[in-house]
Amino acid sequence: MANERARALRRNQTDAERVFWQAVNGKQLHGHRFRRQHPLGNYIVDFICLEKKLIVELDGEQHGFGKHMLHDAKRDAWLEQRGYRVVRYWNDEVYNNLEGVLTELAIYLRDPAYGPPPP
Repeated sequence: MANERARALRRNQTDAERVFWQAVNGKQLHGHRFRRQHPLGNYIVDFICLEKKLIVELDGEQHGFGKHMLHDAKRDAWLEQRGYRVVRYWNDEVYNNLEGVLTELAIYLRDPAYGPPPP
């Protein structure tokens, strides 16, 4: 079921996901391989570098409110308990500052001790 849902999400990417995927597909980000819409447990993450256990989530404005925020926090906690680092970017950041997003991700990939600030 999760694999079918992941396939459907890959076929129906958001514009921000399409822009980000163009930038990281084919090991373009310092030779690191990313997968998109990858199932983990009951969740499907937007992008993941399995080698570095780094998850990238691209969020639209709905993620800044109520139940979405609670769901995201629960999901992130579950993923972090399993050793994954979750980094979130707003869609606007991808559209308006893709180079900044990629630069920050390169730091996360290079230095495992560096991570996003706690919530």
